Amino acid sequence: MPKYPNITVELIGIDSNAFSILGACTRAMRKAHLPQSEIDTFMQEATAGSYDDLLATCMNWFNVE
Repeated sequence: MPKYPNITVELIGIDSNAFSILGACTRAMRKAHLPQSEIDTFMQEATAGSYDDLLATCMNWFNVE
């Protein structure tokens, strides 16, 4: 179960580069009024590894479609 199951990030149909994915996730977090500290934590975790790690982080944090 994701950390924030009430936040849905739709990755289908967006550019599949890492910056587009990070942008979609941060927009969803801001829309859900998460604190900047939580956004910073997500960004640190999401950018710490490979592209596959980024996708896994997104799925661990949000409901991904």
